[in-house]
Amino acid sequence: MPDLGEDHFRLVDLSGLAMLARMWQLSIPWWELILRVIIICAFLFVLLRLSGKRQVGHLAPFDLVLLLVLSNSVQNAMNAGDNSVLAGLISAGSLVLLNYFVGLATCKSKRLEALVEGRPEVLIHNGKVFTDVMEREKLTHHELNAALRAAGCACVEEVHFAVLENNGVISVQPKRTDVKRET
Repeated sequence: MPDLGEDHFRLVDLSGLAMLARMWQLSIPWWELILRVIIICAFLFVLLRLSGKRQVGHLAPFDLVLLLVLSNSVQNAMNAGDNSVLAGLISAGSLVLLNYFVGLATCKSKRLEALVEGRPEVLIHNGKVFTDVMEREKLTHHELNAALRAAGCACVEEVHFAVLENNGVISVQPKRTDVKRET
């Protein structure tokens, strides 16, 4: 077995240290990372708000954006690409802080809450379907009928009201049937 000597182990040790140091070096300024996070987050939020509540599912649009972008920012830091660990940490921290501040702002401002989270939309009132609301929210009659069946309503005429909630769930209130009891 050849004698590698002390210099070989020193080179290995130095290259390991250099690799560790490179993991923490940013290729762009920290403030640019934060700005990129805010721009991408805002773009995805607008895109998802335009797509309608039913496309989002059971998450509020901002929560979905947070999950998508947060996972991507952490993934890029771990895949040994051009992104450093520090860039991933700054991106993830920025997203969590942005979510916190948006949540805080929406608690204090009803107008901002409506902009970020939307408002519930009435789909049916006293058996009348509002097709314009369904079109705007990109909701199909099949989805509406499925929600009615789940609430125990066989047809639209049996519905007092149906509301598309902020999270994409359809709440249905059947009409009350007054049953007279003979005593």
